[in-house]
Amino acid sequence: MTSLGTTLGAALRSPLLPFWLVIALLPFGRSAELGTFLCLLGVVLLFARQRDALREHAGARMSLWLLGAFITAALLSAFDSYAPGKSWGTVAGQLRYVPLVLYACFAIRRDSKLQSLFVAVALVLALWVLDAWVQALTGWSLGGRAEAERVSGIFGADNLKLGPTLAVLSPFALWAARRRWGLRGLLIAFALVLGPVLLAGSRAAWLSYALVALGFAWHEARSLRRFALFCLLGAALLALAGGVAWKTSPRFQVRMDRTLLALHGTDSSLDAALSGRLDIWETSARMIADHPINGVGVRAFRYAYPHYAPPDDHFLVAEPCGAGMGACHAHQIVLEILTETGALGLLLWLAAVALAWRAWRSVGAAARSRAFPVTLALGVMLFPLNTSLAFYSAWWGLLFAWLLGLWCAALYVVADVDGASRR
Repeated sequence: MTSLGTTLGAALRSPLLPFWLVIALLPFGRSAELGTFLCLLGVVLLFARQRDALREHAGARMSLWLLGAFITAALLSAFDSYAPGKSWGTVAGQLRYVPLVLYACFAIRRDSKLQSLFVAVALVLALWVLDAWVQALTGWSLGGRAEAERVSGIFGADNLKLGPTLAVLSPFALWAARRRWGLRGLLIAFALVLGPVLLAGSRAAWLSYALVALGFAWHEARSLRRFALFCLLGAALLALAGGVAWKTSPRFQVRMDRTLLALHGTDSSLDAALSGRLDIWETSARMIADHPINGVGVRAFRYAYPHYAPPDDHFLVAEPCGAGMGACHAHQIVLEILTETGALGLLLWLAAVALAWRAWRSVGAAARSRAFPVTLALGVMLFPLNTSLAFYSAWWGLLFAWLLGLWCAALYVVADVDGASRR
């Protein structure tokens, strides 16, 4: 525990602090932007001292290309958007990600800095997990009283993002436990995080955490036979935990009962199991057919929705985004890209994925191993066969950009030599 405290102290005293603050303040809404602002100041000071800094860091250059694809897709969609003000404001807001990703690359140049940041993020997640367990047992947490159907933890009952966020960032906690306490620590940490993920009630988070489990199983196994064995053990643990939660938690039981409606075999039961997302996806398909080139405009989904949904659409009646607005976003990454940014946006995203894949393959096994936690987190976040939060939203987009910057930095860190880790 002393080494963990020492590592955290080093992280908080180092230039890592502004970047780490983004994650530390995520549960508190816009306050996370304090970290992005401090990163902006750091990048301005860096380039004031060293104007050719980009030439020295391949990861920083790559981060700009990847982020450029993300922002350009939004830019092209804004010209004929259903909500021009919203789309252009979103494009302008995304520019704040540029100093964020650059700061990550320049602040995390050595392996010791990378490991310190991973541990610092893991300790933040440990606080979230502890708080969520307290709420599950007592009904209260640092975020207040629990929501009726879900554990909301430190995020609060009016901000149900605990499950998806914890699942996506869980590789950092599992990696830290594995590094500190070996395989036994990894298994214990997996079980401790599993409880809040299940009780948070987000089925997208359940799938994301299952993908994290598969990623760690393959990383530990290194062979198909051991991987199959780990998968069987993991499936047994998930089944046991799910069974216990089903019998002891009314919140989890409600979510499972709704999920099992999909087994009834009717369109209405499947739509109910998916919380009405079939209606959203059908409406998205109509938007795509009508705006195939550059979409309806980034973050304009909710404004276009009433024009493409039937009058009796569930989301128009329920009004989750405001009077007569309908659904807020497509709830699926591929549909979101196609609906809001069109084929041009999808091509830019695919080009970025190809560039990222090429970079990941070229850096070598040692670098890929160092970057494993953030690679897995980013892969889980972008997994296309899952529902998701809105990638172009201010909050989920910030987390995506944070992971992207950290990934670009992690691939190109250098090993510490001659006491460099202390500098």
